[in-house]
Amino acid sequence: MLNNRQELQTLRVELKKALDKQTKKILVCAGTGCIAGGSLQIYDRLCELMKEKNLPYTVELEVDPHDESIGTKKCGCHGFCEMGPLLRIDPQGWLYTKVKLEDCEEIIEKTILNDELVERLAYKKNGEVYPKQDEIPFYKRQTRVVLENCGHINADSIKEYIAIGGYTAFEKALFDMNGDEVVKVIKDSGLRGRGGAGFPAGIKWETVRNTPAEKKYILCNGDEGDPGAFMDRSIMEGDPHRVLEGMMIAGVATGANDGYIYVRAEYPMAVARLKNAIAQAEEMGLLGDNILGTDFSFHVHINRGAGAFVCGEETALIASIEGERGFPRVKPPLTVHKGLFGMPTVPNNVETYANVAQIINKGADWFNSLGSKGNSGTKAFALTGNIENTGLIEVPMGTPLREIIYDIGGGCRGGAEFKAVQVGGPSGGCLTKEHLDMPLDYDSLKAVGAIIGSGGLVVMDEHTCMVEVARFFMNFTQNESCGKCVPCREGTKRMLEILERLVEGKGQPDDIDTLSELAEMIIDTAFCGLGKTAPNPVRSTIKYFRDEYEAHINGTCPAGSCQKLKKITIDPELCKGCSKCSRVCPVGAISGKVKEPFVIDQQKCIKCGACVSSCNFHAIKEA
Repeated sequence: MLNNRQELQTLRVELKKALDKQTKKILVCAGTGCIAGGSLQIYDRLCELMKEKNLPYTVELEVDPHDESIGTKKCGCHGFCEMGPLLRIDPQGWLYTKVKLEDCEEIIEKTILNDELVERLAYKKNGEVYPKQDEIPFYKRQTRVVLENCGHINADSIKEYIAIGGYTAFEKALFDMNGDEVVKVIKDSGLRGRGGAGFPAGIKWETVRNTPAEKKYILCNGDEGDPGAFMDRSIMEGDPHRVLEGMMIAGVATGANDGYIYVRAEYPMAVARLKNAIAQAEEMGLLGDNILGTDFSFHVHINRGAGAFVCGEETALIASIEGERGFPRVKPPLTVHKGLFGMPTVPNNVETYANVAQIINKGADWFNSLGSKGNSGTKAFALTGNIENTGLIEVPMGTPLREIIYDIGGGCRGGAEFKAVQVGGPSGGCLTKEHLDMPLDYDSLKAVGAIIGSGGLVVMDEHTCMVEVARFFMNFTQNESCGKCVPCREGTKRMLEILERLVEGKGQPDDIDTLSELAEMIIDTAFCGLGKTAPNPVRSTIKYFRDEYEAHINGTCPAGSCQKLKKITIDPELCKGCSKCSRVCPVGAISGKVKEPFVIDQQKCIKCGACVSSCNFHAIKEA
């Protein structure tokens, strides 16, 4: 238990010395994706082999170790998920990709014992080998601020976090600054909320600080519900103490003594690591009553959500924490005036709080030096879809989309042509080729009818049907509507019905106009942010891909991906009349005489493709 500032500073020096005695480090990715690929078994096998060979290895940092050792760590997500399981070797900075259990012995023999690179495990691109992680094109163009510790420290160790400078910003805020000074730094930094529309965090903090109340709360939104997004999850899993430190600094700034982290139940590892981090901080005296001998007290609680997308909206989230159904409420009153349990509340997401410690330590000017005017700092994005390098990235605000898609992402998979990217999840919109050189920041996206949202980037290539994309996101939003207001509950249902007809080849001439009218009505009258942004994917795809909607109305899918709009035909020049296709057809749509060309009844055909795969003469074609 740390009783004062001096004890914390002394411990930090001792832990730094202990960390320096780990002359080699094996960092095994223990993010969700790599764990699914077997990384924990790899970690256990590496420890087992080192034990067998009597190698001095350390899995938990201890004060004043007598000998040098090999630090063997379960770390957070490295980000390069496409190449997992991943393993980093320090001090060389080597990154091993697609590691298998059977590779462990060679890693120990060559790399740990003889400092040799296992070249076959290094990343390769176009015949070039990239042993060092920082030299891999995927990482080279990134600026990792929020994610700087993910993949580099033991995700379960408060001692390691303290050893690398963790909680120095909290210490500075607690002892060297007052609440007004902390708020001013956050305001001057221009930090904007990283979970949605980008509202300035400092204004929220200032409002809560200046609102008199007997109790105030710090609320961390970890209910990351966008399909394809996993930024907050990776931060909570890979660097949980940084999130806690940001919340604690917010508590100092506003006079709040309690923090709540709302995490979706689908993130069990994030919950486990946050709970572990809270327990460690409490045991060390960094959370609880009279922290480090001061009169400041702070307690952190975790609430697990049941997966309702609407609970990403702050008032619905608050209702859920309070034990009510996750319904949004009318504003005003604003959350900063009357939020959790009716008290002033600071609502920010995980990534926002994860920026705070660095801003306090390095200053507002440093943060403003990153990003673009009015959009300071960096942004983490989940890069998914039809792209070569899927994973978690972090770039300065204002980075052009082209750099993200091609320089970091490696372009569309298989050399396909880029078509569009859905940014901001179900609440966002599509960006196209004409936007490739547009800076990716809050204001630029707002100008073209999209939002950054939490930071999901779903890349689509030339083979993607944009009407189906709109249908997919509308189906998601309609299912997730809480049903409280008619515009969202009924309006999204009507829009979904039209989109479903279109992809089934049953479109009507006025469908595009009807979709546009419904979209405007929902945006103008829906109760909360979910409803007001639900039509965005439809509006943006109509704007940039209206010709695809018109083609669907006319009975064709330009991308050839809508199953019910496909047309299967038999080439009479190639058909040998073997009758195999008619025998495999489940609905009897194919007829003809043996040794003569067969034909398909288009009215009966269900486009299942069984005939295509059965034809030995390649006479049956899909179009």
